[in-house]
Amino acid sequence: MIGAGIKRGTAELAVLSILEDGPLHGYEMARRIEEQTKGALRFTLAALYPMLYRMEQRRWIRGSWETSDNGRRRRCYRLTPAGKKKLSPLRQEWSELFQALRRLKKVANA
Repeated sequence: MIGAGIKRGTAELAVLSILEDGPLHGYEMARRIEEQTKGALRFTLAALYPMLYRMEQRRWIRGSWETSDNGRRRRCYRLTPAGKKKLSPLRQEWSELFQALRRLKKVANA
């Protein structure tokens, strides 16, 4: 299981990556991240929504209220051009971190 500190650092990358495929509401976002990481990354909605709000303040994502067929309102988030621009360097940073960790003998043998 991945620890909370590490998970917090990967959350923004996970959200931006999952929204690259198209707009989603929070519950579906959390479900897809968990599914695509085979349960390694799980986000409660209580943790996810404050992060989505911060990402919206940074203009990386945009949320809009939508009403489903059954009349239920929910906020749907989409990636903005600024979010797309942020995704590539963020992926590069994490890639460099993983490469550096693999070079450490003790980490590589863990």
